[in-house]
Amino acid sequence: MSHELTVDSERVDDTPLLIAQQAHMGLPELLDAHFPAHGNRQGLSLGWLTTVWLSYTLSQGDHCLSHVQPWARQRLATLQQSSGQVVSELDFTDDRLADILTALSDDTRWQAFEVALNQCLLRVYDLQAGPVRLDSTTAAGYWTVTEDGLLQFGHSKDHRPDLPQVKVMLSTLDPLGLPVVSQVVAGNRADDGLYVPAVAQVREAVGRRGLLYIGDSKMGALDTRAYVQAGGDYYLCPLGQVQLPVAKLTEYLAQSPGAPVIVSRETADGGEELLGSGWEVTEQLSASVAGQSVQWTERRLLFRAAALADKAMRQLQANLAAAQAELAALTERKRGKKVLRELHELQLAAQTILERYQVVGLLHVTYREHRTTQEVRAYRDRAATLRTDTSVSLQVTVDHVAVHAYEQTLGWRVYATNQPATQLSLAQALLAYRSEYLIEHGFARLKGRPLALAPTYLHSEARVKGLVRLLTIGLRVLTLLEYSVRQNLTRSHTTLSGLYPENPRRTSAQPTAERLLAAFKGVTLSVIHLPGQSHRHLTPLSELQQRILTLLDLPADTYSRLTIPSQNSS
Repeated sequence: MSHELTVDSERVDDTPLLIAQQAHMGLPELLDAHFPAHGNRQGLSLGWLTTVWLSYTLSQGDHCLSHVQPWARQRLATLQQSSGQVVSELDFTDDRLADILTALSDDTRWQAFEVALNQCLLRVYDLQAGPVRLDSTTAAGYWTVTEDGLLQFGHSKDHRPDLPQVKVMLSTLDPLGLPVVSQVVAGNRADDGLYVPAVAQVREAVGRRGLLYIGDSKMGALDTRAYVQAGGDYYLCPLGQVQLPVAKLTEYLAQSPGAPVIVSRETADGGEELLGSGWEVTEQLSASVAGQSVQWTERRLLFRAAALADKAMRQLQANLAAAQAELAALTERKRGKKVLRELHELQLAAQTILERYQVVGLLHVTYREHRTTQEVRAYRDRAATLRTDTSVSLQVTVDHVAVHAYEQTLGWRVYATNQPATQLSLAQALLAYRSEYLIEHGFARLKGRPLALAPTYLHSEARVKGLVRLLTIGLRVLTLLEYSVRQNLTRSHTTLSGLYPENPRRTSAQPTAERLLAAFKGVTLSVIHLPGQSHRHLTPLSELQQRILTLLDLPADTYSRLTIPSQNSS
């Protein structure tokens, strides 16, 4: 009597962890509540379908709709046990996934969802509403541009001005870099007009005032600063030449500050790095917000970055040397080179060089015109004549006094804030602004692996918007996963080892989400089928994997539940 035995194997990897992490964040329930499905819909709810799709994206570094169904088909038992839902591969057809993107493109429902999600995350993770960073990025694609559409040509931050793009504005919470609010707007929109709506949405999402909003110089528009002030919040941003003309900066630098404030920070090896020095002045400002006059005192923080000043001075010396060399070459005679004989020609060429190297007023050029007369002898029937030849020359000298004075203006940047010095000192403000990498790291994840916003093979503008919003949810998942582990390591004063296969002894107290997820690569579920019965075997979790689950505060049976046959399994 023969007994047929079959074995089905599934790559589990980090899928149960990602599903459990999203469930801990309350994502499935919140999505279902704010994006209700059609009454005749069957199969997985939109919330759980989105959760599984995000698990695929974060695990595989791919969001392509057509790739999800084959992936799900190969791990149905894992998905069913991890989610506690009845799962079929037909849940993951292109049409069903596209429906998710269409639903997420609804602006009203999305804003309500973000508010509910933020309130949930602040409560579940006991997050304090700290400084909020605002910045934008762009994502380009081979799309068709339509009039007044979402996909437009504009200033590309990807250095692809030849491609249509969409612009994404993020507001993130320090020190996590956790997205709080996202805006998806036309690719040709200017950044300046995005800050006020972003602040308004953050206020609604967080439900608090008195927050510090940090942005780049495009946030420095007077109307934006006035809006933040009128709402009882604070801002910190550098001022560009539009808000602070060079003449005003020169006026500030002419003032005697007394002893400047030295700003430094601690390095990774416990040393100290000098960042620079500065001082501050105040200005009384007024503006109109919603028809109401707003008046306030603004602190302007003048800071000279040591590294930036050194770089600028080296560049200045290089420009001076290059300009002198080109000026000297103007009157050199070479084959094929035009000879400048007229004084106005030489002056125009010299001025062009001075302006190109930005050394006007630092190099003094004196010009001389030479005239020589010589006799042209008689020849045949032509009488002897006198010919006057004209030549020009120049002499270049360096105005060392002007150069020294100009060097004193290099490396300066002026930051504006309305937060009192008792709450935000000059040093604290500079260090806070220099943490801009927190939001840039989020953009790198959004546009690269594992979220991989580009390339995008969608043509519907609504679905492009929905995809961007889906991936910002994924960015939240990665951010909180990383935050939970780092916080628990800090509380226990321990580190994590084993995350770097190339260096097993290396430890880290600040592991990345990508490293944590990669630690689960190779976990496999085997389902052994015998007549009338089946058995399940899961690759035993390593000590590192078990510790990561503990640090994430996830249920102990996140993986072990896979070995329990589901009532819905055959």
